[in-house]
Formats: sequence, C-alpha cells, structure tokens
Amino acid sequence: MRARRGPRPPRDPAAERAQVEGRAQQQWIDEGELRAEAERAASRAAAPAVRPAKQAASRQPPPVDPEVAAQIAAEVRDPRRAARLTERLAQAQDALDRERFEEARRIAQGLLRELANVAAVHEVLGLAAYRLGRWKQAVTELEAARVLHPSVELLPVLADAYRALQRWTEVDRIWTEVREISPAPEVLAEARIVAAGAAADRGDVKEALRIMSRAATDRPKRVREHHLRQWYVLGDLHDRAGDPIEAIRFFELVAAHDRDFVDVRDRLRALGR
Repeated sequence: MRARRGPRPPRDPAAERAQVEGRAQQQWIDEGELRAEAERAASRAAAPAVRPAKQAASRQPPPVDPEVAAQIAAEVRDPRRAARLTERLAQAQDALDRERFEEARRIAQGLLRELANVAAVHEVLGLAAYRLGRWKQAVTELEAARVLHPSVELLPVLADAYRALQRWTEVDRIWTEVREISPAPEVLAEARIVAAGAAADRGDVKEALRIMSRAATDRPKRVREHHLRQWYVLGDLHDRAGDPIEAIRFFELVAAHDRDFVDVRDRLRALGR
C-alpha cells in the first residue's frame, strides 16, 4: 500500500506488531515474575503514541495515490461522489497511519459498499482489522486485496493473521511464496519471523531456529530495525531452547546497537548479564 500511496512518515516498527516478533511473542516467554515484567516493558514500548485532539483535528490527511484515485473515478461515474470517496479513503489511510485502527476500520468498511473493486480499501480494512485482533476479517480483506492488486508487502501480515487462527498450512504456504519472490530484506525478515513464530507456537523450537538460521549469520554493514528484530527473536528462541550462551550472544548483539530495544536489558539481566 505504501508503494501506491507515496512516501509517508516512518512508523515505530514496534507498533507494527503487538510486540517485536509479532502478535504472539508472549507465547515464547516463560512464566515468572521477571518475564511478566519484561512482557509489560515490551507492551509499553509498543504502545501507540497519543496525539492531542487539537493536533489531530488540524492535520490534513495525505492525498490518495493518483493510481488509486483513478480507480475510484472509474468505479464511480459521478465526479463529485468519486472525489468524496477518495477523500474518505485518504482519511481511512491517515487514521491507520496514526494508529486509530477502529476509525480506519469503520471508514473503510463503509467504503466497501461502493468501492469493492479497489484493492486499497481492502488493504486499509485488512490492516486495521489485523491491528485490532480481528483475524478472520483481516484474512478475508487482505486476501481480497491480493486478488485485486498483489502486494508482497502484505504477505507477512497475512501470514501472521493465519498464524493467529492456527492455520499452519497457510502460514507455511505464504513463507514459501515470499522466499520464491525474494522481496526487500525487511519484508523477507518479517515473513521469516512469522514463520519461525508459527513453528514455535507448535512447540517446534528447533524448526523455528532452523527458519531463523539465515538471520543468525547475517552481519550487515548497516544495522536496521529488521536486523534487531531477528536477532531478538533468535535470542528468545535460544533462551527457550535452554541455550543461555547463544541467547546472551544475540541479546548482546541487539543491545550493542540499541540498549533500549524493547526489553533486551531485562532479558540480559535474567540471563545473568
């Protein structure tokens, strides 16, 4: 969707998921007071920023991508009505960007009555539903968006929604599809994290580590957020697998670049570092 909507301000990567590796990271963390506190720290790190009402009211939403606007004009013959629907889609996209997910979902849901053939509407609705934990609706809308306008960027989110529904075959299918497409590194990293998370959800930590193995040897010249997220997941998996030495190695790798990355300092303290 970003590719068709033009550039937009960067978002906090932690806000793209409930926690670093995805919606279900807490399933990977052992019970106990210290781990519970680490979870709360991660949740605080992922909490969306609250914007003052005055600022929100005065902010103009970015315009809809011209290609999408042309699609709406083709669907709605009345130019005035098409302009109004385009404006409403811009508002829905802006609400999604500002993490006002219920508002984005409500607007996009209303647009479907007249714009059922516009992929961008399904994308907004699917992404908002995903962020609200409405997994079935997220799957339905993101799959509809794929039919209308295939986008590899949506695949990790779609896979994670299937993961929430425990539809493991679909998660594995999407992971295979992403690898065959060979997309941008950050998209591949997100899909890898979801696939590993699904394996761990099923109790197969060894398979999860195998899926993450490529990230274990990756030492980029320029470290980006998706590198930190993958290293964090590797540390978490090794911790769960009973390998504290490797867990410490990856958590320290994260901390070397960002000591405030989610709860990495708590994880290191729990491991005696």
